[in-house]
Amino acid sequence: MAAQKTFDEMVYSKNQTIFNLNAPTTKDGLAGIDKQRKVNKPSVKLRIYNDGIGGKTVKTVKMKRNGQDRWTASVKGDLKGKYYTFDISRGETPGVFAKAVGVNGQRGAVVDLSDTNPVGWARDKRVPTPSTRDIIIYEMHHRDFSIDASSGLQHKGKFLALTEPKAIEHLKSLGITAVHLLPSFDYASVDETKLEQNKYNWGYDPLNYNVPEGSYSTNPYNPTARIREFKQMVQALHKAGIRVFLDVVYNHTFDMDGSGFQRTYPDKYYRFTPDGKPSNGSGCKNETASEQPLMRQFMVESMRYWVNEYHIDGFRVDLMGIHDIETMNTIRKELDKIDPTIFMYGEGWSAGQCAYPIEKLAIKANMQQMPRIAAFSDEIRDALRGPFSDESKGAFLAGIPGEEESLKYGIAGGIAHPDVDQTKVNYSKAPFAGDPSQLISYVSCHDDMCLVDRLRAEIPGIDERELIRLDLLAQTAVFTSQGVPFMLSGEEMLRNKKGVHNSFESPDSINHLDWDNLQRYPQVFDYYSNLISLRKHHPAFGGQSAETVREHLRFFPTQPCFVGYQLTDMPNEPWKNIIVLLNANRDAKEVSMPDGQWTVVCCDGVINEAGLETINGGKVVVDAQSALILHD
Repeated sequence: MAAQKTFDEMVYSKNQTIFNLNAPTTKDGLAGIDKQRKVNKPSVKLRIYNDGIGGKTVKTVKMKRNGQDRWTASVKGDLKGKYYTFDISRGETPGVFAKAVGVNGQRGAVVDLSDTNPVGWARDKRVPTPSTRDIIIYEMHHRDFSIDASSGLQHKGKFLALTEPKAIEHLKSLGITAVHLLPSFDYASVDETKLEQNKYNWGYDPLNYNVPEGSYSTNPYNPTARIREFKQMVQALHKAGIRVFLDVVYNHTFDMDGSGFQRTYPDKYYRFTPDGKPSNGSGCKNETASEQPLMRQFMVESMRYWVNEYHIDGFRVDLMGIHDIETMNTIRKELDKIDPTIFMYGEGWSAGQCAYPIEKLAIKANMQQMPRIAAFSDEIRDALRGPFSDESKGAFLAGIPGEEESLKYGIAGGIAHPDVDQTKVNYSKAPFAGDPSQLISYVSCHDDMCLVDRLRAEIPGIDERELIRLDLLAQTAVFTSQGVPFMLSGEEMLRNKKGVHNSFESPDSINHLDWDNLQRYPQVFDYYSNLISLRKHHPAFGGQSAETVREHLRFFPTQPCFVGYQLTDMPNEPWKNIIVLLNANRDAKEVSMPDGQWTVVCCDGVINEAGLETINGGKVVVDAQSALILHD
């Protein structure tokens, strides 16, 4: 098996279109699902169609061998607007690396990609990001964000919603600097021919990895529409100074036998257990084999393609712990050649046991072997709101002591710190981050209860005022921490999902954002916006090296459900001393602090960088379930 490139499976020109495929050219290459068959000689047919779905083949071309595991065919004439599949005796497929597809992604589409570029696309550039301190991530799902009538947006549930002035202004006012788009590639679980049924899914079921999803376009039957509208979205966000991060799901396919991987080159993209069964580290009945030449090359080329063709600024790697360390480092190096500021982060775990040695996998414990790649910190998440495995069990926010060291660990950015007792940290008994920029700090994301629902589940009978106090306290911990802050869209609107834990197939009535909440809870949006502004204006909160954090961040003595720390003489920081005090108790706490005159910038759910009041040091009272931030 040769690790042939898959990048140019279809090369269009007005006079001819050339098709290439990486598939077995010898009987020995037909493994897996073909090993029980009698195959005289491998063959590949190219089928041309007038339509993206239905209709008969209008032309069949027998592809020719063009070297080991390489097939090619050239079709004369202008095929723009036609559709194609590769027939490899295991069923038809648009191939591994289709760049355009028909409705539901069953056939590749012949397009001229220059036709998909919006006006001014050549001038579109990634947003400059001098430091990871400039990254503040907003995770969003296209339908969630814009589908509700209260959004006032025209293109509800579509890529184009993010080109509309109201959407752009909301994101700019909030202050986030990057949108993390839940899977936006062509996925399998939504029937693009029946959008009137409003079928919902997050999209973690890959079909065609390198084509935008049709249900988010205004016309899924038009192969160029989804591409052009995705580019328009990226262009609008870039003009607003907002980066675009893509959620990529290379760890599994929607199914195995029907995938382009398996139909093109059986078993060479997947891992198997010793007894020959597909490994299931993804929890989706298959897992890909990033360490194998074909899959590794595919991942490298795919990310490179999204960066070059769509100007993507970064990638969130789903279940990154399924992939191997070498592949992740290879991708990092390849992206660095294009733009070193392209951000990479992912889930440092898998959903089950992988058929590959754990010491070679890109899990949290191995993050120091992957410099400049970040991982989500479930340490700070669960220290704040309780374990993922038990939604009724609270932690720091619920006034339950025991997770203070885990919270401190997250605040310090997951590095070794002299004030953090690592033996008391909930999940990592050794620091996983070599640098704070390797830690994604968060309290909620799409695949769990949103923060409001979680607080209601773990604190029965919680009233609205207490809920808001704890919500703001949680995000204060996240956005003043040394890692890279991350938030779920709609949290700034005090969103809820009616208590649904796993809403990946719930209807819009569960998942939508209620934009009317901006009028109901203006204090929540204002706090989030001012908190983000505080972080952006003060280098003490993030973007610092591990050595700097160890030298200039000192924690106060730990108390139950109370964490405080002081930042002193941080590089480039206009405030000489900053104190952050987080009190989750239901009563006020008195704290000893350095003498001198201090300016309060955050107190009782209000933030004002210019100062709320001035107090003298010695003793300070932190009100119940709130944060207090001061500087001298």
